[in-house]
Amino acid sequence: MADLAHRRIVTGLDDSGRSSVVIDGPIPVLADISAALAWRCDIPADNSGSEDTVAPYAIEMLHSGQANFAICTFPAGSPEIMHATDTIDYLVIISGRVTLVLEKGEADLGPGDFIVDRGVMHGWRNPHDEDCIAAVVNLPAHPVGNGRTI
Repeated sequence: MADLAHRRIVTGLDDSGRSSVVIDGPIPVLADISAALAWRCDIPADNSGSEDTVAPYAIEMLHSGQANFAICTFPAGSPEIMHATDTIDYLVIISGRVTLVLEKGEADLGPGDFIVDRGVMHGWRNPHDEDCIAAVVNLPAHPVGNGRTI
């Protein structure tokens, strides 16, 4: 697994009610998986308090009705695993390259590319020698397509 130690800044209110940085440090890697949460919240979000909402990343989180903000690694040499989720996913490729595989077609992606995955059947293939790192936001959505979700 790649090093997911990216800096995480979380804002909030201090004891006097002024805006401040309440968390400044690396995104915690809490599981032996190629994804780590930077933040997690209900929808709509409750911006009060300063509790850290990060938990170990698990696929089940995609079915919680909550918003997830994560960093994800697509390991070098990994094949696609076709799947769909009842989410809308926003991704931005930070480094490396990856291929988005769909039932009809593919898209080769690299740093700076933005992806909006609208719950369709897809997979991520990385045939390259370098890991691909992406920032990912998962939001709950109504199911589409043939219902084959993970």
